Amino acid sequence: MRLESDFLVLGSGIAGLTFALKAAETGRVSIVTKAERMEGATRYAQGGIASVFSEDDSFESHIKDTLDAGAGLCTQSAVEITVREGPDRVRELIALGVPFSRRESAISGPLLLDERETNPGKLFDLTKEGGHRARRILHASDFTGQAIEDTLLRAVEGHPNIAIYEHHIAIDLITNVTIARARRPNTRHIPDQRRALGAYVLDAREQRIHTFAAPVVVLATGGAGKVYQYTTNPSTATGDGIAMAYRAGARVANMEFMQFHPTCLFHPLAKSFLISEALRGEGGELVDRFGHAFMKKHHPMGSLAPRDIVARAIDSEMKRTGAECVYLDMSSQEPEFLKKRFPNIYDQCLKFGIDLTLQPIPVVPAAHYLCGGVYTDQWGESSIENLFAIGETACTGLHGANRLASNSLLEGVVYADRALRCTLERRDTSPGALRTQQPEMPEHLPEWDSGGAVPMEERINIDHTWRELRTLMWNYVGIVRTDRRLQKAKARLELIRHEIQEYYWHYLLTADLIELRNIMTIADLIVESALLRQESRGLHYNLDHPNRDDRFFKRDTVL
Repeated sequence: MRLESDFLVLGSGIAGLTFALKAAETGRVSIVTKAERMEGATRYAQGGIASVFSEDDSFESHIKDTLDAGAGLCTQSAVEITVREGPDRVRELIALGVPFSRRESAISGPLLLDERETNPGKLFDLTKEGGHRARRILHASDFTGQAIEDTLLRAVEGHPNIAIYEHHIAIDLITNVTIARARRPNTRHIPDQRRALGAYVLDAREQRIHTFAAPVVVLATGGAGKVYQYTTNPSTATGDGIAMAYRAGARVANMEFMQFHPTCLFHPLAKSFLISEALRGEGGELVDRFGHAFMKKHHPMGSLAPRDIVARAIDSEMKRTGAECVYLDMSSQEPEFLKKRFPNIYDQCLKFGIDLTLQPIPVVPAAHYLCGGVYTDQWGESSIENLFAIGETACTGLHGANRLASNSLLEGVVYADRALRCTLERRDTSPGALRTQQPEMPEHLPEWDSGGAVPMEERINIDHTWRELRTLMWNYVGIVRTDRRLQKAKARLELIRHEIQEYYWHYLLTADLIELRNIMTIADLIVESALLRQESRGLHYNLDHPNRDDRFFKRDTVL
C-alpha cells in the first residue's frame, strides 16, 4: 500500500516532533515511529536544555564552552548557529507549555514584565553541568525530556495535518536510484544527484510492508547506543536512520565519537538508568570505594570536567583498583534540596535500596550519545537531496569530538526549524529565490519485493547474534581502544555481517531483524572510522596513538 504526504518524518523525539508541528502548517505530515509515540531518548533526558538565558551569561561564553568540549573538531558556523538561534527556539517550547522549573522568587511573586523580557534568567531556575562555565541549563526538575516530549505530543496529536504511525519501523529509503534499479536491475548507471522519495516501512503489528511516499524525508531516529552492551539509551536506539542513509548513498561522519556517560546507576536490577550530570553540577563528587575524591588529579575542573575525561578517569580508576564501580557522593547538599531538585533520581535509587541523601550512588560509564551521524549542511540536509537528518541522527558539526552537556536537545529544536525553513525556501519561485522549486513526486514507486523469503521458525539465532555483536563492541571498541582490538573487531564483524545478510535474504522481515541489520551497519561504521583516526581526540582514545594530532587529523572522518 502506498501512503502519501508532503513530509515524511521518521522518529518522534524532540527533533522529529518539532519539525512535524511546524511543517504541518504548510502540508500533510506522516510521522513513523517504531514503538509507542512517546518512546525514545528524548523522554529519558534528565538534565535539561542549554541556552543563554541570563545576563550573567553570553553567546560568546556558550560558544567557547562548546568549542572547548569539542576538542578542536566543532564546525564554528554550526556552533554559532545553534547557540545564537537557541534562545528563540527555547522560547517556542515555553510558549507551547513546557513547564521548565522556575526560581523561588518567580514562584512566590510575579516578576515585572520588563524583568521577564530583559532577563528571563530571573524567571527560570538555571543550573550548571560539566563543561559549562555558567548556569544556562533550563530544566523541568529532573524530568526535562519527559516534560518536553509530553508537551510536543499534545500539540502534535491535535493537529489535523499530522498522522502518526506507531509500531512502524522503516526498512530502507526510497530514492531515484531505487527507481532506476527497479526499471533496469542490471544497470550500472546511477543518477548524478540522488534524491529522497520516501521509505519502505514495516507495520510490526500487521507484519505488512508499506510504501511511504513524500518529496521531503526527515531522519529523526535518534542515536545508536544499543550497539554497546551497556548503555543509557532506550531499546529504540539502534541507529536506524544513519544505517538507512548510508545504504542509500548518503555520507556519514565522525562515527568513532561515541560518548560514554560517566554515571549510569550500577545495580544488578537497574536497567540503563542514567544518573544525571546535573547532580555533579549541584556539588556531587566522584569518589572511590574508600570515599576519596579522585577527579582533580585527572582534570582541573574535577568532577565537572567534560564527559570524555570523566568517563576515562572512572574507567582508569576501576581498572587500577579492580573495583566494579565508583561512587557519586551528594553529602555536600541538604537532603530536602536533593529530594526536591532530583525527585525522579531519588525515587528510582530508593527502589534499588539506595538513599542518595545518606549514601553515595554506585555508578559506571555507559554508551550514551553518538556525536557522529549523517553528514549534513547548515540546514540539516544530507548529501542526498531532500533527505534531512536532525537530532542525534545527524552530524551537523556542533559537537565535534565530544558533546557539551545539554546541547543535544538544543540542537534538535534548532535544526528542526532550519530544515523546515530550507524546504519552504525551495517552494519559493519568486525572483531571486535562493533555492529552486521542489520536484514533483514520481507517479509510480516500486513496491517492496520479499522474493522467496520465508517466516523465521525460531529467533534464537537473532538473539545470540545480537548479544555477540554488542559484547564485541563493548570489549574491543569501548572507552579505551587499541589498533589490535579494532582489527580484531573488524575481522569478527565481517563474519557476523555474513550471518545477518543470510537472515535478511532468507527470512521475512521482523522488527528485530531490521534492527540487527542496522546495528551491524553502525558497528562497521564505528570501527572503520576509529581505524582511520590514528590519534586520540575527545571521545576517541587509542593507546597506540595517545596524543592529539592537529596536523593530520583536525578534520571530520567522512565515509
